[in-house]
Amino acid sequence: MTPNEMAAQQAQAYQVNLAARQMIVRNAVIRRQQIFAGTVDPATQWNVEIAPRYAGFILGFIVNIRTNVDVAAATGTALTKTPFGSANLLSQVRFDDLSNNTRIQTTGWHLALLDSARGGQPYLVNRDNTIAAGVNYPVDSFQHDNSLVYSPTAIAQGANSDVAFTYYVPIAYSEQDLTGGIFAAVNNATARLLLTLNRDFVQARTLTAGSDAGYVTAASGTAPADVTVSPFEIEVYQVYYDNLPRSDKGYILPVIDMGTYYDIKNTAQSAILANQDYPIAYSNFRDFLSTFAIYRNRAAATGAQGFVNTGDINTWAVETANFTNLSKVAPRYANAWARQALGNDLPQGVFYFPSRNKPVSTQTYGNTNLVLNAADVQANASILVGYESFFRAGTVGLASGLAPAG
Repeated sequence: MTPNEMAAQQAQAYQVNLAARQMIVRNAVIRRQQIFAGTVDPATQWNVEIAPRYAGFILGFIVNIRTNVDVAAATGTALTKTPFGSANLLSQVRFDDLSNNTRIQTTGWHLALLDSARGGQPYLVNRDNTIAAGVNYPVDSFQHDNSLVYSPTAIAQGANSDVAFTYYVPIAYSEQDLTGGIFAAVNNATARLLLTLNRDFVQARTLTAGSDAGYVTAASGTAPADVTVSPFEIEVYQVYYDNLPRSDKGYILPVIDMGTYYDIKNTAQSAILANQDYPIAYSNFRDFLSTFAIYRNRAAATGAQGFVNTGDINTWAVETANFTNLSKVAPRYANAWARQALGNDLPQGVFYFPSRNKPVSTQTYGNTNLVLNAADVQANASILVGYESFFRAGTVGLASGLAPAG
C-alpha cells in the first residue's frame, strides 16, 4: 500500500468515526441515573468501589459528597479553609475500564480544576469561594466571585457547618466529542470506579495541608482538637447515551473514539534545587490537553491562601527532546494564560498550562518536559502535577465503525 493509499484509508476511517459520533449525539438519549447511594465513615472505610451500570455508551459519572464539620465549644480548635476546600473531600479518584486499564488516577483537587478547564470557567459557581480563585496575581484588576459547591471560609469554635462538593468524573471528553467513551452493553467484562475518601480532611496547618486538606488550624503547626468530621454521604450518578442508533449489522459506534483513552493522571516530585532547571516528563505517545502544577513550597500563614511567595519561581518552560523551548516564561505569563482560559486566577502557587487547541504531542516532539526553575526552595518542597491527555489504545479497524444503513 502506497503512502497516499494509507492516508486515504485513514481519512476514510476518521470520516466514518465522525459520522457514527454525530448519529449518536443527534439520536441517542442522555441518561443520568443513580448507581450508588450510601453513608461511609472514612475513619473506618476509606475506599468505596462502585460498579457502573453496563448499558449504553458511558460519558462519565457525577459524584456528590457531603459531610459536617463540628468544632466543639470551649475546647475546639477554630479552622480556616485551604485553597481547595471541599474539593479535597476525595483524596483520589480511579477508574479501571472493561479491559482493566486505569484511565483515571488522580486527586480531588486536580479533578476539580480539570472540570473548570473543560468548562472554560470556574466550576459550579455558587454562594461561596470553595477554591481560592480570584485576583491572586498582578495581571490586572479583573475578578469573579466563584465557588465549586460549598465550604465556608472558616468554622469557628463552637460552630459546625455542612461541607459539600460535586465532582464530574469524565470518561468521554464531552457530550459532543465522544473520544474516550465506553460502549458498556457487554457481557463478561467489568469496570470499577474507586473513590478514596480523605481521612485527613481537617489537619494542622503545614506545607502539605494546603493541597491535601479541606480545613486547617488557624495557627501553623497547631493540631486540631475536638473537631468531628461526620461520615460522608455519597451519591453517584452514571451519565451515558442510551437508545443508540442501529443498522441491520448492529449498533453504530465510533470505533476510533472508543479506541482512544481519555487519560487523567497525577504525580508528585521533589528534590528540587534552587536556580536550576527541574524537568517533569510528559509520557510518550500521548497528546496532552492540559497540565496543572502546584509548586508546594510554603505553609500558608494564618489567613493566607497559597503555596508560594510571589518571587519563589523564576520561569516555567515546555522543552522538547532537542532542548527547544515551546515556551519559557516568567510565572506571571502562566498566570495570565490561566486567567484567560478560566476567567479567574488560581490560588497562588497553582499553575495551568492549557494546550487544548494545540496539544503537546509527545508523538511529534519526542521526549518532552515541563521545566520549573525555582528561585527559592524550602525544606520538603515538592511539585504536584495533574495531566490530561489522549492516547490510542492500539490498532483499531478502519472503515468498520459505521455499519451501512439497511
